[in-house]
Amino acid sequence: MPELDIQISVEDGGWPDEAVLASLASRVLGAAVDYLVREEDQPFPKMAPELSLVFTNDDSIQEINAEWRDQDKPTNVLSFPAFPLEPGGMPGPMLGDIVVARETVEREAVDLDKTFDDHLTHLLVHGFLHLFGYDHMEKDEAEKMEAVETRILAGLGLSDPYAGQDPLI
Repeated sequence: MPELDIQISVEDGGWPDEAVLASLASRVLGAAVDYLVREEDQPFPKMAPELSLVFTNDDSIQEINAEWRDQDKPTNVLSFPAFPLEPGGMPGPMLGDIVVARETVEREAVDLDKTFDDHLTHLLVHGFLHLFGYDHMEKDEAEKMEAVETRILAGLGLSDPYAGQDPLI
C-alpha cells in the first residue's frame, strides 16, 4: 500500500505528546489510504506524498478561518489542498495541510459523548478526504463524502458519525 510522509506541528501545549499524535495519525490516515486505494481506485504517486498536520488551538484556527473562509469563528478542522484534485485524480508530491483545534475537538467530543481520540480520528479522516477533492457543498457530494468517511471509520472500529442526520451541506 502507498505510504504518506506525515509532518506534524504541535502549536498548543494541551495536545497529547507529538509521538502519540504521530502514531494516531499514521494509523488513521494509513487506514484511509488503504481504503481509498482498495475501494475507490485512488491512485498514488510512487514517492510518498507529504502531508502537514497542524495541531493548534481555537484562537489560531479562528484567525485562519477568518482569513481563508471569511468566517471569524473557531472550527474543528480546516484542510488546505496543495493542488486542486478531484476524487480519483492523481495527487502530487504534496497533499496539503490539515489544521485541527484542540478546544473545539474537546467540546464537540463531550457534546457527542465520544472520546477525544475517536472524535479526532473522525476529523482527521474528514480533513484528509478534503485533500483528495471530496466535499460537502452539494447534497450529492456530501452523500459521497460521508459514505467514504463512514466506511473508513468503520474499518477503524468507529460508528457512523452521521447516523440519523441529513448530509452536511
